[in-house]
Amino acid sequence: MRLAYLHFPRFAVQRKVIELPELTGKPFVLVEEVRGQQRVVCASTSALKAGVRPGTTLTASTALEPSLRHFAWKPEEERRALVALGEMLMGLAPGFQLSAPDGMWLDAGAANLVNGEEGLCAKVLAQCAELGWRGRVVVASEKFTARALARHGEKRFAVVPDGEEAQALAPLPLSALEGPEQTAFAALGLSTLGEVGALPVGAVTARGGAAGMRAHARCRGGDETPFIPEVLEEVLEERLTLEWPAESLEPLQFALKTVLDRLCGRLGGRRRAAVRLSLTLKLDPSGQAVVPLTLARPTAQSKMLLDLTRHRLGDVRLEGPVAGLLLRVEEDCEDRGQQLSLGDAPEGDAALEVVLSRLATALGEESLFMAALEDSHRPEAGYSPRAFRPPTVSRGLEGELLQAVEAPEAVPEVLRERPSRMLSSPTPIDVEMTPEGELLAARVGGKRRRVVALMGPERLSGDWWDERPYSRDYYRVHFEGLGQAWVFRDARDSRFYLQGLFD
Repeated sequence: MRLAYLHFPRFAVQRKVIELPELTGKPFVLVEEVRGQQRVVCASTSALKAGVRPGTTLTASTALEPSLRHFAWKPEEERRALVALGEMLMGLAPGFQLSAPDGMWLDAGAANLVNGEEGLCAKVLAQCAELGWRGRVVVASEKFTARALARHGEKRFAVVPDGEEAQALAPLPLSALEGPEQTAFAALGLSTLGEVGALPVGAVTARGGAAGMRAHARCRGGDETPFIPEVLEEVLEERLTLEWPAESLEPLQFALKTVLDRLCGRLGGRRRAAVRLSLTLKLDPSGQAVVPLTLARPTAQSKMLLDLTRHRLGDVRLEGPVAGLLLRVEEDCEDRGQQLSLGDAPEGDAALEVVLSRLATALGEESLFMAALEDSHRPEAGYSPRAFRPPTVSRGLEGELLQAVEAPEAVPEVLRERPSRMLSSPTPIDVEMTPEGELLAARVGGKRRRVVALMGPERLSGDWWDERPYSRDYYRVHFEGLGQAWVFRDARDSRFYLQGLFD
């Protein structure tokens, strides 16, 4: 099995900078309490240059750098961030296994779909870079080789052919073993994995036992540790605790963007799209406010969700500052993507999505609806309003009705179009006609309107055994001062009726 290991140098520092961009280039550390003292777990580049090192106390570190800022190191938050990245990459790798606190293994079995293993490495790094992450990737046939080269190698990405693991591992320092065996081999004066691999296996086993034998095998590219994919959570949610309570929308936007990027990345990796979400704002010192988010159409685009969330929060009145937030996907569906016509602008379509979602959130889900085809050839009963919901996969009745309406090949394509504004019931209109039967004008909306252009007819009729049989000749008429309308002449009474208007 081919595996890729993705390593993020100082993962906790990168995560903190992504969450708080103002920390870029500033000295700061993440600390944990050890025996009553706060000690550094990870430090930024500026702090390292000032002499701060992991393991030193916060007091000693502050003495080295007076402007040093510190934050609590929370292993559970680091793990959730890693899981979010793993799910985001499931569009490239079908499974992942965490290697806390700063990396993960990826199943590279689908690399042939992205131009091979080198293409997989490049796409993984590019997708991480879009969210601000810097990492290194190595593909190999077993776990230890991929992890050791990614953590201790110098290349951003590398591919180790099957059977060349020992040669690739040989230059790495002894610290790549990362276990108690490292101390034992160092006591023998060894400094690289290649020197360990060159030892006789019998002598290593006699001196170090089973653990020494396993370490020796790994240095030679033999690691039988199985790949166990992470079990995905059924409920998609992301949470974040703010370092300082936010009293306005501006400081809250950074936290919202972080949470939405993670959540949308996880949705994209699962090929899912959100239909309904709920945002829970945890207030300081107590209490919470729940803000529902209704989407006009399912999406996994973080930018659109951020715009919608900002608009929605503009109308919310809170009893206290926001100390944390929780974003949960209440309903989702398969993300089938969206294919734009030639010339369509994705930006304009995204802007329309935001407007529709704002209306649905502000006015309620029932305020917006779409036209759904019904089992009827009668135009005024051919569709019914339905709430925006994920589309069905099968063609079904809608496709059959569309074929039935468009069946006559002799009807021009322009006549097969249906008006966007269909009247609930046809309205009779008074018309003026020439002796030859040509339509000259009609009284529509209380005014006489001259006919500028006319196309037709398109004959639609129901079956004779129906309870309400009909036979109509439809025309597409351009009225002066009104625009294009859908008008028909009823065979029963020879009168003209207005059926709908075209935008």
